Amino acid sequence: MTSTNNRTVDHGRTKVQRAAQAMGIVFLLVGILGFIPGITSDYDTMQFAGHTSEAKLLGIFQVSILHNIVHLLFGIAGLAMAKTVSGARNYLLGGGIIYAILWIYGLVIGQDSAANFVPLNGADNWLHFLLAVAMIALALLLTRSDRTKARA
Repeated sequence: MTSTNNRTVDHGRTKVQRAAQAMGIVFLLVGILGFIPGITSDYDTMQFAGHTSEAKLLGIFQVSILHNIVHLLFGIAGLAMAKTVSGARNYLLGGGIIYAILWIYGLVIGQDSAANFVPLNGADNWLHFLLAVAMIALALLLTRSDRTKARA
């Protein structure tokens, strides 16, 4: 690792870029794992969308084909946006905001409601909360020194 312009870089990538890249990889893996029977329990009940899908990733998180596709797309977006510092920051910040909205949405709608089209269960809701906090924190903390220098 070297220091360039007071930013710690690893093979040309900043910490915020590495964080966005790591989140992208995690989302890609989750999307792929959601399509693997055994890792996803009750796989035979998986629906394209809706709360009637009883498939659960790791036996905990309710998933559907749509839910898995969203994870895959979110992962691809993370890898693509991690190519630049501003893209990485926007991915983490925007993704965190999206997950905060999903958390609130999951708390407000009934789990057996037609509005639960993703589908979401209680475990998904609290994971979305943790993702929101983590992604927003990473975006803000890993670019804090850059914003402070810009104001000076």
